[in-house]
Amino acid sequence: MSMPTHSAAPPMFAGRAAFAAALAGLPVPDGAALEAARGRQASLTKPAGSLGRLEEIAVFMAGWQGREIPQAERIQAVIFAGNHGVAARGVSAYPPEVTRQMVANFENGGAAINALTAACGAELEVVPIDLDRPTGDITVEPAMSEAECLAALNIGAAAVRPGSDLLFVGEMGIGNTTPAAALCARVFGGAAQDWTGRGTGLDDNGLARKAAAVAAALACHDGAPRDAFETLRRLGGREITAMAGAVLAARHHRVPVLLDGFICCAAAAPLMADNGGALDHCLAAHCSAEAGHVRLLDRLGLDPLLHLGMRLGEGSGAAVATQIVRSALAAHAGMATFAEALVAGQAIA
Repeated sequence: MSMPTHSAAPPMFAGRAAFAAALAGLPVPDGAALEAARGRQASLTKPAGSLGRLEEIAVFMAGWQGREIPQAERIQAVIFAGNHGVAARGVSAYPPEVTRQMVANFENGGAAINALTAACGAELEVVPIDLDRPTGDITVEPAMSEAECLAALNIGAAAVRPGSDLLFVGEMGIGNTTPAAALCARVFGGAAQDWTGRGTGLDDNGLARKAAAVAAALACHDGAPRDAFETLRRLGGREITAMAGAVLAARHHRVPVLLDGFICCAAAAPLMADNGGALDHCLAAHCSAEAGHVRLLDRLGLDPLLHLGMRLGEGSGAAVATQIVRSALAAHAGMATFAEALVAGQAIA
């Protein structure tokens, strides 16, 4: 695991116009690599389609990496951490100081994500963002100023390493399922309670407070512009916005992304609202137990790889799903073709 060592390169998003331009002009998969990977799949010693989604994953990865035989050797995992002003409204079962305590736990190697990234071969980086300065309370004011929002987007973008084979991002921020629910309702519509879940384990009274906070946030910002930047600025958080910046930067670096749970998908949702193809380079790692994630994945058009009842965050579901990706690529690269194995009947059904 490492702490941030980002270079002093110019920010990817010099202003909100640059962010909008980056979101409008997105790279597409390499068509030749897709065709070659599909051809290889058709030639491997197995009935066509017999490896199911593993075949689709291999082809997907080939298209974004631009090579017939993609790799999963340079796997990057980044956890962004931030604190939220809305946490003061009793929307979490834990106090805000737990954010910093958990960051220390990540740095000391004691969290679930440390064990899971070690197991899947990912290099973990932890990026705390202004933990002593919570965002504004979204029920009465924007979470961030324009400059703060740009800074968070650029922190996320700077964390992405060009040349990575795969990226997944996670988060730590007490209270952050509240802005995540507000983002979903803002982007896709619906009532506050449709997107609000128990998060870290709220009781019924806590859940009611949380839904009321989401409803108040939606009402407070109802008349504001609904572009991705303004939605993240008003209703997001620093770690949530950094995740969005990382996902967008990964697209421009042609790095495929595994999206983690509810909060990660909520962070990416505003990108897709501005550009329907913004998440074409992403796979959904899992469907979490958090209320609203099933609905969110449906709205995003993503079919999760796993259903394990997880709701931890931290990128933990994506770390587990990375094992599925690695298995898909191992079969794609390691199996013999019919010609190599001298097996007759290439068109086995």
